[in-house]
Amino acid sequence: MTVFDYVTAMDHPALLRDFPIGADYPGALRGLSRDALRARQEADFRKLLAFAWQVPFYQRLWGAKGIEPGDIRGLDDLPKLPAYDKSDLMASVAAHPPIGDFHGQDAHPPERRPQIIMQTTSGTTGTPQPLLFGPKSREVQNRLLARMYLMAGMTRDDVVHSVYGHGMINGGHYVRETVTHWVGARFLSAGTGVETRSAQQVFIMKQFGATAIVGFADYIKRLAEVAREEGLEPGRDLPIRLICAHLGSESQASLSAAWGGAAVYDWYGVGDTGIIAGEGPDRTGMHVMEDAHALEIADPDTGLPVPEGTLGDMVCTCLFKDDIFPIIRFNTHDVTEEVLGANPLGIPFRRIKGFLGRSDNMVKLRGINLFPTGIGALLVEQCETATGDFICRVGRSDGRDSMVVHLEVRGDADAALQSRLEGALRTRLGVEIGVALCAPGSLAALTQVESRQKPIRLIDDRK
Repeated sequence: MTVFDYVTAMDHPALLRDFPIGADYPGALRGLSRDALRARQEADFRKLLAFAWQVPFYQRLWGAKGIEPGDIRGLDDLPKLPAYDKSDLMASVAAHPPIGDFHGQDAHPPERRPQIIMQTTSGTTGTPQPLLFGPKSREVQNRLLARMYLMAGMTRDDVVHSVYGHGMINGGHYVRETVTHWVGARFLSAGTGVETRSAQQVFIMKQFGATAIVGFADYIKRLAEVAREEGLEPGRDLPIRLICAHLGSESQASLSAAWGGAAVYDWYGVGDTGIIAGEGPDRTGMHVMEDAHALEIADPDTGLPVPEGTLGDMVCTCLFKDDIFPIIRFNTHDVTEEVLGANPLGIPFRRIKGFLGRSDNMVKLRGINLFPTGIGALLVEQCETATGDFICRVGRSDGRDSMVVHLEVRGDADAALQSRLEGALRTRLGVEIGVALCAPGSLAALTQVESRQKPIRLIDDRK
């Protein structure tokens, strides 16, 4: 039997050539036209599509819509294919345990069958979903994330403190591999507040000289609060210079201020796809990694592309995932909109505004569509004393729906502040929303900010 070689399996020379990072990015892509990029995408899509037609999950999904091989000739035909989401993948797992019938390993000749690298989602909303990769697709994802980290200013001299979850969860392992394989920095895998107590985390950062933090912004902001409770001043005792985070309710300015002026960069991706888009030094939105993804912004109801500059679901096709688990039209249900205008980096990539909420977590209140994360971000922006933790509660009384946002604030929580924040929501959102001001740490049991990768931001008491 041939000895398995991960480096050979991931095709290291092709990775270096096809997905430039560091000093080569974005320079290697400057001057590339949209037409030339499209030609590359089309070639990759043809290969991906041929693979997917051999996978039972897609045979069933597409066959149910009467689609046959040859009906889809290129990326312009993508909207003809049905989108799918996590519920479809979990149905596949239930019918074909333990990892479903979407992996595609059997489509390869036995002697060239790729290794399956397996992680899962966190399972906070139910049974964890298997996340499957081959060596090639795993390292493409890692390399694309390294592209963003390096563009943000991370170097091999950094000590990177990670608050992503580990165990079976993909996030912590994916980020660890990125930093160790493609950045070369020292990596501290602290994990969530459940894996390593928050007070212990700040002492680890002090002991090992952390200079960068990666993870979800909600918990990173919480760690700054804990550091001060422990007598350590972020920016002085903990000289963090760089934060690469997923910004939910936190603004870059408030997160930077919490950590003594650290540079803050946002990026977007999901467990199945890896990074889809990331922010650069131009600060003009997130650059979609279009040499690896075909990203549609689609109407949540029809699945069809929305007009430019309109909110919609991010529906992703991973053009590089032709080894294990092909991904064609995966609906993340995360909402964004495109940033219009030429790319200031001189590359042919589109830009998006990043994560603006979830269409399956949207609340309609008296005819207005509301996203809990957007409401939280607005309040944090308007209130300097906000800790960043909040939760929206929706209820119904006498046939009328109402919402109250519970917001943690430091210091005095007086009626004037409450009235001012309610006025800001009314002005910006066009609907009456109540605000309840709470003491720091009082919402942690509800939001689970220290134990979940993505804290709970909505409780719907109407259900």
